[in-house]
Amino acid sequence: MKFFVDTAEIKDIKDLNETGLLDGVTTNPSLIAKSGRDFKEVIAEICSIIEGPVSAEVASTEYDGMVAEGEHLAKIADNVVIKLPLTVDGLKACKHFTSKGIKTNVTLCFSANQALLAAKVGATYISPFIGRLDDINLDGVELIENIRQIYDNYAYSTEILAASIRTPNHITEVALAGADVATIPPAVIYKLADHPLTKAGLDAFVKDWKSTGQSIL
Repeated sequence: MKFFVDTAEIKDIKDLNETGLLDGVTTNPSLIAKSGRDFKEVIAEICSIIEGPVSAEVASTEYDGMVAEGEHLAKIADNVVIKLPLTVDGLKACKHFTSKGIKTNVTLCFSANQALLAAKVGATYISPFIGRLDDINLDGVELIENIRQIYDNYAYSTEILAASIRTPNHITEVALAGADVATIPPAVIYKLADHPLTKAGLDAFVKDWKSTGQSIL
C-alpha cells in the first residue's frame, strides 16, 4: 500500500520524504489555510520536493470553473493531480481531465455508488473518507471493502485512496481491506513505528552495550 501524507506543511513533507516512506502528498483548502501561504506557491514547492503525485484541489463548485482552475493547476508541475469533489459537475470535470491525460483525485466519497461513478469517468484516485463515516456511526472500513470488490469485479483501474485517517489502526484496517493508498497525517505516520516492546527491547540493548565498555567506531 502506498503512503501519501495529508498536509501542506513543507517541513513535514521534507522530513517524511527523507525517510523513504512517502509516495505522494494530498492537500485541500483547509490544509492550505492552516499554512497561511499562497496556494499555488505551496503546491509548486511541494512538487519540487517529491516526485510522486501531489493533489491540488479546485475551489470552484461549477463545471466550467473546475475545468479552468484544474487546467491552470496542472501547469504548475507534471506531478500535480487535480482534486475534484464528488458531485455531478465534479464527475463531468473528471471526465474532461481524464480525456486529456491529466490525473485526478475525486474526493469526499461516502458511498460505494459514488465510487462506482468516479471509476466510470476514469478517476485516477477515489478518496473515501473513513474517519468521517466512523464519526456518524457508520463503518468506514466496510466502505473500502465494498469499493474494492466492485472495482475488482469490473477491473476498474481507479485506485482506492483511503482518506480521513485518524489512527494507526485505521492503516492496518484499510490495508487489509485492499486500499491501494492511504493518505495520512504526519503524526499518525510516525506512530506506525511505535511499539512499547520495541522501545523496551532497544532500551535493554543500549544498557547491555554500555556495560561492555566497547565502541564500534
